[in-house]
Amino acid sequence: MCLKFYSLYMGEGFIAAVTGKRTLKPVYSVEMEDKKVALSFDACWGAERTEKILDILDKYKVKTTFFLVNIWLEDYPDKAKEVAERGHEIGLHSTTHPHFTTLPVEEMKKELKDNYDMVEKTTGYKAKLFRPPFGDYNNTVIETAGDMGITTIQWSIDSLDWKDLSAQEIANRILSRADKGAIILMHNDGKHTPESLEIIIPKLKAEGYSIVPISDLIHQENWYVDINGIQRKK
Repeated sequence: MCLKFYSLYMGEGFIAAVTGKRTLKPVYSVEMEDKKVALSFDACWGAERTEKILDILDKYKVKTTFFLVNIWLEDYPDKAKEVAERGHEIGLHSTTHPHFTTLPVEEMKKELKDNYDMVEKTTGYKAKLFRPPFGDYNNTVIETAGDMGITTIQWSIDSLDWKDLSAQEIANRILSRADKGAIILMHNDGKHTPESLEIIIPKLKAEGYSIVPISDLIHQENWYVDINGIQRKK
């Protein structure tokens, strides 16, 4: 999800009600023994705070995952290149930021392909992960992405940085929920996101957590996602 579009977000309960029963799940978190978590940033518009976020991540030698939508890529190609050049993973977040469950399969494929192509053209990155806009998915969304070799990713911890919470409030939400295999949702232009990272990263490291890109967190082979969205080894 992205800040600009949160006012349209209706929540998973509503989405499930209007799209029918979902039996497939994206990856919300990962079952693991190691103390690892992944930070992720959705980028749809705005880049005022992106440089500061990148500087803080460099300061603590942390690599993360940025999910980019074409709307943002068109406006900030140099920032997208910088994200990749600084060693962060790039994921897909669609071309036009639609509700994917409202689209026919061919439109879903076009949204993903056009997003993939622009990410590759702009950054050189061949994306393998997809975060649906609004967190909106159903079985067809996951199957369509999977058929294209793309893994659908959600989150287990929502920072709520889009609500302009204070840095300490954002940090409290994340640190109180942090656990092995957690995927944390943040945004590249949240008002207090940079300051919150100055609290979150040192604290997680002090508690023994490694912070990694999502592709370094998830299982790459012989895995399944259970009914709660936890990715497990077969």
